[in-house]
Amino acid sequence: MTETRSYPRDVKTDAGEIEFRLMSREDEALVLNFAQKLPTHDLLFLPRNISQPKVLSAWIHEIERGEITSLLAVKNGRVVGCSGLVRDGHSWSPHVGEIRMVVSVDVRGQGVGRALCQETFALALGAGLEKLSVQMTVDQQAAIALFESLGFKAEALLRDHVRDLDGKTHDIVVLGHNIARVQAQLEAFGLPEAVQKS
Repeated sequence: MTETRSYPRDVKTDAGEIEFRLMSREDEALVLNFAQKLPTHDLLFLPRNISQPKVLSAWIHEIERGEITSLLAVKNGRVVGCSGLVRDGHSWSPHVGEIRMVVSVDVRGQGVGRALCQETFALALGAGLEKLSVQMTVDQQAAIALFESLGFKAEALLRDHVRDLDGKTHDIVVLGHNIARVQAQLEAFGLPEAVQKS
């Protein structure tokens, strides 16, 4: 299945109307401002510290090279969430994508994270990916519950895998979603549209 997503796209959430749009170089200052206001622990969702200007610049280079597709969730001109769909077409796993996502504290629990995750999932479907993974620290229970509610299952626990700015190590849980298997099961039951999002 390949579906072309069009952006910008407005979605109603409990936090109000959120605009989803593809991230570009013009968004660099907005995203840096968003990232620098995140609690440090939230940055452990991501393999790199995006609150650092040079890291954010490298991320934008990867977007421009087509290695990452990033979505921004914007409310009243302010970034309140961002996601990245990371693929490596030159690896042994070109069929796998990794979701990286973080949402501003002030809109959590209001459907913004769920909507952003669903948009990113739809991008993965449109890209023809067969499997998705996401990782986070084990204490990020709300995020784990969100991804599990969307069909992700725990696949690995990486002990002491990340070190925060205070030098404390944290365990990472890796969740996976086998899109191809779920889609085949739904099609067997005559429900292929259940995995499509418009």
